[in-house]
Amino acid sequence: MELSVFNDASKDGSAEIIEKWKTKLEDVGVPVIIGSNESSQPRGVGFAKNQAVIQSSGTYLCFLDSDDVMMPQRVRLQHEAAIQRPNSIIGCQVRREPLESTERYTRWINNLTEEQLLTQVFTSHGPTVIMPTWFCSREWFFHVGKFDEGGKGVPEDLLFFYKHIQKGGEVFRVNHCLLLYRYHPQAATHSVLEGTIWNHRVRFLEDRVLSSWTSFTIWNAGKQGKKLYRSLSPANQKKVTAFCDVDEKKITRGFYTYEESEVRPKPKIPVCHFRDATPPFIICVKLDLTGGAFETNLNMLNLKEGVDYYHFN
Repeated sequence: MELSVFNDASKDGSAEIIEKWKTKLEDVGVPVIIGSNESSQPRGVGFAKNQAVIQSSGTYLCFLDSDDVMMPQRVRLQHEAAIQRPNSIIGCQVRREPLESTERYTRWINNLTEEQLLTQVFTSHGPTVIMPTWFCSREWFFHVGKFDEGGKGVPEDLLFFYKHIQKGGEVFRVNHCLLLYRYHPQAATHSVLEGTIWNHRVRFLEDRVLSSWTSFTIWNAGKQGKKLYRSLSPANQKKVTAFCDVDEKKITRGFYTYEESEVRPKPKIPVCHFRDATPPFIICVKLDLTGGAFETNLNMLNLKEGVDYYHFN
C-alpha cells in the first residue's frame, strides 16, 4: 500500500499534519507521496484528485476525501470486490456524521439494490455509489479518462460517473459500513449549482433512456414534472403522451398547456390519474417522503424498474 496526498493550496495546517503522518507511515513500511499546488489559488477537486492519482503507482485506487474517515477493513474488502470486477466502481455503505444530517440521502446510499445502482443514476442524489467511497482499478480509471478539471461549480464526480456508465462500466457496493461520511456546510459539494446538475441529468436521461422510447408518461403534474417536460429536447417533448398524478385538482384541469412553446398550436398534454396512465413512466416524485404512500401506489401497478419506469426525482 501507498498513500498519495495532493495538497491543493490549502491555507490551514494540512501540510504539517501530512508531514507528521508521512514519518509515522513510512516507519511501518507505507510509502507516502505528497504533491502540492504552490499557487495562491486552489485548482479544484477534479484537478487535485487527478494529480493524486498521477503521482501514485498502485494498481488499484482507493479514494478518500480529506474530511472523511475510513474503517480499517475498507481497503481489504473493496480490493477483494475489485479483483472480481475489473471495470467497476466499487462503493460501500456509510455512516453519516452528524448522524441526523441528510437522513433520506444516507438511507438511499445504503439501501439501493444491485439493480438500482444502475437504474437510479438519474436522480438528484447523483452517483449511486458516492465518490468518497470509490475504489477502482487504475487501468479502468484512465480508460474512463480522469476527472473534469473545470474547478469550482463543476460536478466532477457526476461527470466521471456518467462517462464510466457510457463506457460500459459497472457499479457495485460492498455491504459493510466502511466510511464515516462527514457533513459540514463548507463542503465543496455545496458549491455546485443545482441547475448545472439538473442539465447534466436531463441530457443523460435523454441519451440513455428516452432515445429508445417512442412515448412515455411523466409521473407528477406539478412543478417538478413540468420542469422536466420544459427541459426536454423538442423531439422528446413530443413523446410525452400524458402527465399523471394523485392530486384531484390537477387531474380535474384535464391538461397542461406549454405556454412558453414557440410551436403553434401550443402543446396541450393530458393530465390523468396514475391508475389510468400508460407506462413507461419517468417519475418525478421524491422517494421516502410521503410516509410510503407514493411507494404503495407504485408497487400496486406491478411494474419493473429500469423497464417500465425510471426515477428522476
